[in-house]
Amino acid sequence: MNRLEIEPLTAERLSAAVELDRRCLGGLWTLDGYRRELESPNSDLLILQGMGNREQEIDEGALIPNFLLGLGCLWAIADEAHITLLLIHPDYRRQGLGQLLLTELLSSAWRRELRWATLEVRVSNQAAIALYQQFGFETAGRRKRYYQDNGEDALILWRGGLQHPDFSKTLQQWRRVAIDRLQQCNWQVGRDRHMTNS
Repeated sequence: MNRLEIEPLTAERLSAAVELDRRCLGGLWTLDGYRRELESPNSDLLILQGMGNREQEIDEGALIPNFLLGLGCLWAIADEAHITLLLIHPDYRRQGLGQLLLTELLSSAWRRELRWATLEVRVSNQAAIALYQQFGFETAGRRKRYYQDNGEDALILWRGGLQHPDFSKTLQQWRRVAIDRLQQCNWQVGRDRHMTNS
């Protein structure tokens, strides 16, 4: 079983973040852009790392130690969490990694006492839209020709209630569901410093 850890992005992992961005988004953010996010008190950057075993032989499909699988970012603006990135390595999608990462971004927003969350998503990205809908996001609008690479529209999604008294319990339920799915895909989620208390 492969071990998975979630932690804040550090300066040592910046080049891996840029490479994942290039692979998933064609290089949306530069190294300097990620560095600025690290330095901003209003940004939370989280990474998912696959923790391979250095002593194991690297068989086909085996993880390289500290392999960056996912990256998420939110900006805290007034009482809003603007989720700006949610990236999962293309070879590891549809296993529950995005579900876990989104749970942790919303946990960050909850701990910051933000009241609602918003994001933009390509209208053609039905898998991402379905994921966000599972988390209670609703369509709030549309940005015409938002994406510069192909002129595609973006849906603006919104979710309120982050400071509702029961939201922390909801976060714990989402995390359990994500972990169960990950375990079915041969992932073991390690204890980390970022998670919501269960």
